[in-house]
Amino acid sequence: MSILTVTGTKIINGIWQGIVSSENTETPELAVHLLDKPVANVQLTEDHAKGHWLLQVPIPVDAIAEGIQTFVITDAEDGTRLAHFHLMAGEVLGDDIRAEVDLLRAELDMLKRAFRRHCVETT
Repeated sequence: MSILTVTGTKIINGIWQGIVSSENTETPELAVHLLDKPVANVQLTEDHAKGHWLLQVPIPVDAIAEGIQTFVITDAEDGTRLAHFHLMAGEVLGDDIRAEVDLLRAELDMLKRAFRRHCVETT
């Protein structure tokens, strides 16, 4: 059983970032897989001041595809699954409530702009 915890923080510029915490002070050995293939160029940087490590997982270009892609982060020593994150794109989002909310927000913004323009034109 692993003593590591991984907490995702954000995705920025095509890089998923997370915080790795451990009861141990040794640098953890992690593995990240997509479709049972290892993800290259994963970086783990220690933050001495905060007492944890910053995990950076570059999202491969071929992972940006239709559907849901699941990245799995494991402890390389014992294979314990620590975390995962998903990348969703394309038509799969058509039935997702978050996509619907985003679409509603965009339509609401469009209506607000049209209403404001109408108010300016009629005064």
